[in-house]
Amino acid sequence: MGAGRRLRQGLNALLAFAQPVDQALAERRLTPELQQCFMRLRRSEQLHSLRVLRALQAEGAVGPDLAVASLLHDLGKTRWPFPLWQRVLVVLLPALAPALARRLARGSENDLLARPFLLCEQHPAWGARMARAAGASARAAWLIENHAGGAGHDDELARLRAADERS
Repeated sequence: MGAGRRLRQGLNALLAFAQPVDQALAERRLTPELQQCFMRLRRSEQLHSLRVLRALQAEGAVGPDLAVASLLHDLGKTRWPFPLWQRVLVVLLPALAPALARRLARGSENDLLARPFLLCEQHPAWGARMARAAGASARAAWLIENHAGGAGHDDELARLRAADERS
């Protein structure tokens, strides 16, 4: 992921307080139970998720599973607080000390320094389980679980990944 994209993400997060969240768009695509999941996301993550959905819509039709996955792909990040200093740490440390970053990503959730790295590594799987528990389809949960890498080629997954990268 490029430095320019990370900088844009950081600025979007810092300015999120001043941007309206289009709750109506999320409500049209999510059941009430999944809307509660969406509301757990930080404001900046809600805005990011809505940008992902809009990017997908600009490309063409977006089925219900892809819409749910676009809006909830970062749901697993709600497992623990993820303040700005930790977000900066998970971007910088892999570039400065990759071995340490890898070790932390395999650490214990009781280690507060390891938590942000675990969150980055595990949020897709955690988010998929959380979404499934709230009623998401198996397909939507699979898209969420695989949005950050892994699974082979799938057209909807490729679209989701590309939209996430651009947003």
